[in-house]
Amino acid sequence: MTTRSTAARAVTLLLLVLLAAACGKKEPPVARPMPPPPPDTAEVQPPPEPPAPVQEPTDVPFEPEDPIASGSIDDINRNSPLQPVFYTLDSAEIDGSGQQALQHNAEVLKRYSSWQITIEGHADERGTAEYNLALGERRAVSARNYLISLGISADRVKTVSYGKEFPFDPGHNEEAWSKNRRAHFVVTGK
Repeated sequence: MTTRSTAARAVTLLLLVLLAAACGKKEPPVARPMPPPPPDTAEVQPPPEPPAPVQEPTDVPFEPEDPIASGSIDDINRNSPLQPVFYTLDSAEIDGSGQQALQHNAEVLKRYSSWQITIEGHADERGTAEYNLALGERRAVSARNYLISLGISADRVKTVSYGKEFPFDPGHNEEAWSKNRRAHFVVTGK
């Protein structure tokens, strides 16, 4: 045997051994897990809603101008929506009916927020002029303070006392005197 044929045999034998080793150790292929399907990015959108029906224009009823707000200050005071507050003899205390009148006046003043008013304090004819001026002042101030407590701005309300000088009723009896003991409201600016 020649070296050549021995070498060829050795190579052949080596190839057979390698081939046998490669064939013998071959394992079956492992199935790979399938990746999850891609997320559905095209979500099904509901069909758009039909357009809203066109509204037919409606007639707006005519609202007349507010006669109180549009009138002159003289007209407002002639037909005043502000109520007077009446007092008992020698008193500046506001009773239940006076509180109701002031609450009404506060609502009016809130509605007409640009109005400026003066509260006139009055007394009946009994007593001295000095006493009645002081009493009229106390009456006007008590009405003003009550309005302020109801939310009316203090800079919208002024006071003045006329005492017994300008009676509403010129009579000389209790009926006339009860009308003259009052806080009277006058619109002075709007």
